[in-house]
Amino acid sequence: MKKWIMLVLVGCLFALAGCGTSQSEAQTGLTYKQGVLETTKYGKVKGYQSKNENVLIWKGVPYAKAPVDELRWKKPENPKKYKGTLDATKDSEMFIQTSQDGVTGSESSLRLNIYRPNTKEQNLPVMVYIHGGNNQGGSATEISGEAFVKDLNAIFISVDYRLGALGFNPLPALHTGNKLEDSGNYALLDMAKSLDWVKENITAFGGDPKNITFSGFSAGGRDVMASLTSPVFDGKYQKAIAFSGGMTVANPEDSVKVFAKAIAPLVVEDGVKKTTEEAYTWLQQDKKEVRDYLYGLSAERLSKLMGNASIRMSAFPHLYTDGAVLPKNGFDTKEYNDVPLMMLSGTSEFSFFAMGDPYFAESLANGDIPKNQEKLAEFNFAKQYGSDMYALFNTELSAEKLSEHYKGDIYNTKMPFGTNLKTTTDMSLVGAFHGVFIPFLDSNNQTYLSTITESYQLPGAKELQGEFRAYLKNFLHDGNPNGDDLTNWTKWSKQNQASLLLDANDNHAQIKMEQETDTNQAIIERIEADTSISEAAKSKIVHTVLNGRWFSSDLDAYYHNPSLWPN
Repeated sequence: MKKWIMLVLVGCLFALAGCGTSQSEAQTGLTYKQGVLETTKYGKVKGYQSKNENVLIWKGVPYAKAPVDELRWKKPENPKKYKGTLDATKDSEMFIQTSQDGVTGSESSLRLNIYRPNTKEQNLPVMVYIHGGNNQGGSATEISGEAFVKDLNAIFISVDYRLGALGFNPLPALHTGNKLEDSGNYALLDMAKSLDWVKENITAFGGDPKNITFSGFSAGGRDVMASLTSPVFDGKYQKAIAFSGGMTVANPEDSVKVFAKAIAPLVVEDGVKKTTEEAYTWLQQDKKEVRDYLYGLSAERLSKLMGNASIRMSAFPHLYTDGAVLPKNGFDTKEYNDVPLMMLSGTSEFSFFAMGDPYFAESLANGDIPKNQEKLAEFNFAKQYGSDMYALFNTELSAEKLSEHYKGDIYNTKMPFGTNLKTTTDMSLVGAFHGVFIPFLDSNNQTYLSTITESYQLPGAKELQGEFRAYLKNFLHDGNPNGDDLTNWTKWSKQNQASLLLDANDNHAQIKMEQETDTNQAIIERIEADTSISEAAKSKIVHTVLNGRWFSSDLDAYYHNPSLWPN
């Protein structure tokens, strides 16, 4: 059971090719020569080969200057040129964050990892990946490209970016008069900067700067979705993938109150103000003394703020509708970066978040779940209905929101893998969890595979892995996931509201198109009719476990759940 607790913590934190001179090389002045030593705009970088020699890898490559001192809450600047040859053979420190082991990482980690097949091919498509962790935790090592770039015949780049109150901060004292910096969306500016770096330098690694797919998981998926509305990201990528993403934004004015409330105890602790009420008011003012105080706070203290957000925007608001980086009307905008878009969701997305909720945490820790049937029924209730709403939020509801003004092709997919297996039990509690797709890409990923040791090894899972990678490869190369010998994946439209189901039983992949007929109202009706748990437990769960999440606005309205935002 301890292994599950560890997994919950991680989960919640949760072209054409040729060998001659390419058009991209001619435009950038950079060239790719097969090997571990390449020359970028900022100097030479030396990586290494994977043990099987199939993959070339460069780790910890800076895409911007370290955002420290006066650059802390500023837009990212170009990195300095390297002195000599940059050693890109080791993981860099993750961006500073607080985990169960305390504060870890560095405030200077604006770096990326690059993986490509060990071939001579050039003009390979590029997949830039933003990790999850609620924009408060996680790192570029979340997924390694080593296991799959050969199959995808593509370059995979994972990005570290500013996190927590260093990555998003709406307090007016930090405003500089620069509209981008005044947005408070510093992490989004980092991601945009990483895409600029890729566009300028990827030719040196054999990539096509005109064929970039911007992708992310969980918080990273939500960041990708937000970028579709952002003029800052216009033209920076040609395709997008949101793994367990969905549409989330925050009102800047409401967000200021949350941040002021979170930082106020530090102000009192430091003797600047006598009470948290005074500090709360003071922090919302646009004054130099407030700015100086904020810049004087250590990154360690800032990283501890607003933890345990648990997919609740009210606990750590980010992705501000500032009017410069993100439009003031958020996803109601009529102006999108119209690119082919893939959206994926597991069908048991809420399982880890239910396990981490205080209502279930003790029962999980002491073994009552799964042994106690009453507690197990309550857990399954929360998992089922939370996941039903979460999956809709990640795919169908996002597609519906986009449909009026978005001109790019939309491909929705759901992955129920783990819910229909007969010979293994290691997914029976978590189902098609938040991140279920990751082991199909990164088949060496020990975050999940150290606990789920059997199901991904089944013949059906191996077959599904091949099919999933084939769809992804086609999408990265051409913007259309379809190909020979694959079940046809039709585009989503108002007239054809269908998703591709990516599933497998023990022996074979099971892939088909299915019309989406579920709605939040239908889910609420099922909740009302459910007699598997007591009415008292049902009331507790809908009011304290399912409430205030990304996906629960309709549920909160129906059950009159109070807002979790400060007045």
